[in-house]
Amino acid sequence: MTDICNRFLKYIAIDTKSNPEKASEIKPTSEGQLELAKVLKDELRDLGLESTINEEGFLFSTLKANIDKDLPKVGFIAHMDTSPEMDGKIVDPQIIKYKGGDIKLNDNIYLKTSEFPVLDNLVGKTLITTRGKSLLGADDKAGIAAIMNALEFLVNNPEIKHGDIKIAFTPDEEIGTGCDSFDVCSFGADFAYTIDGGRLGELEYESFNAADAKIYIKGKSVHPGTAKNTMINSISLAKELDDMLGQVQRPEHTEGYEGFYHMVSIKGSVEDTQLNYIIRDFNKDEFQIKKAFLSDCIEFLNKKYNNNIKLDLSDTYYNMGDILKDKQEIIDYARKAMENLGIEVICQPIRGGTDGSKLSFMGLPCPNIFTGGYNFHGIYEFIPIEDMEMASKVIVEITKEISKNNKVI
Repeated sequence: MTDICNRFLKYIAIDTKSNPEKASEIKPTSEGQLELAKVLKDELRDLGLESTINEEGFLFSTLKANIDKDLPKVGFIAHMDTSPEMDGKIVDPQIIKYKGGDIKLNDNIYLKTSEFPVLDNLVGKTLITTRGKSLLGADDKAGIAAIMNALEFLVNNPEIKHGDIKIAFTPDEEIGTGCDSFDVCSFGADFAYTIDGGRLGELEYESFNAADAKIYIKGKSVHPGTAKNTMINSISLAKELDDMLGQVQRPEHTEGYEGFYHMVSIKGSVEDTQLNYIIRDFNKDEFQIKKAFLSDCIEFLNKKYNNNIKLDLSDTYYNMGDILKDKQEIIDYARKAMENLGIEVICQPIRGGTDGSKLSFMGLPCPNIFTGGYNFHGIYEFIPIEDMEMASKVIVEITKEISKNNKVI
């Protein structure tokens, strides 16, 4: 196995899923993230790099310049947590030289080419898959492995000249709180790249505008035999609200630059129901319209039923394209790096967010680069080792492209 594969398998063996229930109490929200940070700190020490882990679980390090030239300081960032949506404890990942056809994960579950036709393009590559019982953790331990592999290569090949390279491994990205307290000034990079994308060649510099909506519906429970004109079923109100938002603007019916409302959870009884939505749109005006429409729907239902529906609405991140549109040179470094390696560049909007979405608005312009993985956050997740290696090579190539430049950004 390659070094990057060994790194990746080592990292995914540590359960680092974040815990949204603890987001307001402690950071990082899981002990596994601190465990991984300590492993990475030891590996950085072995490479001769000093690093620090702060009280919130951020790990920072610097590969110092080996050239007497005034160059921009570039950062590379990946997050240590995995999705809390399902078990983060990896169960016996398998490595296969893919020859085509469906892939057996276990006796009952297969990666089928009919469902995942991208497999047809990956014949001949070496795939790491799950066993159908957990996610894999490529989001974003593949990004960590790519960064660490690139650092080792640069340390061992000092003839490759570069300026200061700043490294950050962050906690709790999956629950949207990871970079709230990221100290951009202390980090010291002029710009950075999150290594947190999907398939080979992805270069992303637009993301959703995003908001979270928590809705609390108070019903009125009486005996169903005498309920006429008296009972208010909070579950029924929740359904009515969801119907008002429409069937079209939902994740399962949208793509590209289309936004959506997404009910991510519902818990209720006749007396009380809570709904959690996420709201997404690339266009800032449409984003505001979506939030306003949700508020209007709730106001309408409150008047209709003389009821008490409460809305807790908060923005979580914004479209980093609004910042990066004036930073084309940063995007060009990554584009040229991929072209140097013969990679077809795929520029597309992120139908989600990364740490870079927040960091760009905090003063650290931060596009997103592929890791090579597919089907994140579920049992069908997999990654070609060769594509993860290419992500590492892109990091090295970006440093080379920057070293050709005399301009401080």
